[in-house]
Order: sequence, then structure tokens, then C-alpha cells
Amino acid sequence: MFVLLPPSETKRPGGDGPPIDLGALALPSLRPLREQVVDGLIALSADEDASARVLKLSARRLHEIADNAALRSAGTLPAVDRYTGVLFDALDAGTLDASARAWLGSHALIHSAPFGPVGALDGIPVYRLAASTSLPGLPSPRRIWADAVTTAMGRARPDFVVDLRSEAYAALGPVPANVDGVYVRVVSESSDGTVRALNHFNKKAKGHLARALASTHAQIGSRGALVEWARSQGIVMRDRGVGEVDLLV
Repeated sequence: MFVLLPPSETKRPGGDGPPIDLGALALPSLRPLREQVVDGLIALSADEDASARVLKLSARRLHEIADNAALRSAGTLPAVDRYTGVLFDALDAGTLDASARAWLGSHALIHSAPFGPVGALDGIPVYRLAASTSLPGLPSPRRIWADAVTTAMGRARPDFVVDLRSEAYAALGPVPANVDGVYVRVVSESSDGTVRALNHFNKKAKGHLARALASTHAQIGSRGALVEWARSQGIVMRDRGVGEVDLLV
């Protein structure tokens, strides 16, 4: 099974791993596109004004241009340790035991903007690029990634996919139609039965869900099995019957 996670805009700096090896990342058929986007981001970094405009950087974030310039030479961290923010704080991968981290390495993909989906333990550098940002001279992110990521996931042939990505990142690589899976929506339900989607708690709940999956070394092959597993963990999940499940918080 695969668990698909979104990235985070905030990232832990530094890293003592070797420079990124685009050929060693998960879904290796994406390497040509990764090379293209990385080269485009490095080229953009040569022009500070253009970088600030294209990447929508405030004066306080101009240092991120240097991060992009060093994409091929900077030290790396495992992707699951690189990202910070609400979801990754809730996942708290640094406190998982070795077997749970190994589970993440085998089953979790984090969908980055410059590299596409990468394995949770794949080493990546600090970067600045959002899902919606088109780089000069390149097609839109959706045109670059969507079909190629869908094809790459299909070749990997996961038994089941739990999609925890935001809609923006899910659009950059829809789960193949012939792969069984669910898109998880985090909602709350009021006493009168009204359901509403959540934002901050959406990310926190997804992080806790990913941690529970890793901690239990979950092997899930169907929507019904996911709902049953959630119940066994005290997690309230409701099958929507349309390729989606609600995660109630």
C-alpha cells in the first residue's frame, strides 16, 4: 500500500546527508521531469528579482533563493524529517522506532513540488517551490507532473492507496483509475448532523493518522479494511462509498 502525504511550506534547515540523487528517489521513471524542474529552479535563482516575483517571496524570505541555487549540492535530510508544520509535527517521525520509520520508507510518499512524490526516507535538500508555481520556460506544474505521476504510481502497482494530499497536490498526480484507494477528508460533525471540512485540524489529524499507520505497520487492501483498522485504533472514519472516506475529529 501507499500513503500519499502533502509537503509543507516550512522545512527544517541544513542536513548532513549527501547531495540529492534524482535517480535514487522513489518512482524513478520521474527522473527526467525532476531534472527539468530542478534545472529550471536553479536557473531562476540566478535572478533575485525574478525569483522573488515568481516564488512570491517577501523580503524576509529572500534567503530561500540561495537554497534553490544549491539544490544539487546542499546536504539532505530524509523527506519526512525535512518538512515541519502541523502535519509533520503530528506525525513526529523523529520519535518513531526503527521499524515504524522503515514502514514509512516502504509505504509513504511525500508529494513535493520540485521532485514529485518522494519516499519518506529519500534525502532531499531545502527548497522553495509551491504546487501552483509555474517556472519560466516550463509548462504548468499540472502539465509537467499529472500524467507522469499517475503512470509512475500505476507501474509501482500498490495494492491500495490512502491519499492524504491536499487537492492542489492530488491534481499533480491523480491515483490511477485501476488502483484501489481512498481520498481522506477531515471533517467535524455537529450535534444536528451538519458536516464541515476543517483546515488546521485537517493537517493535524492527517499527521496522527499517518503516525498510527506507521506505528501499527498497517497492511490495508480495501476501503472497508481501512475503516475497520481505524476503528481498532480508536479513529472515527466513515466510508463515503465514492472513493472517499471522512476522518471525523
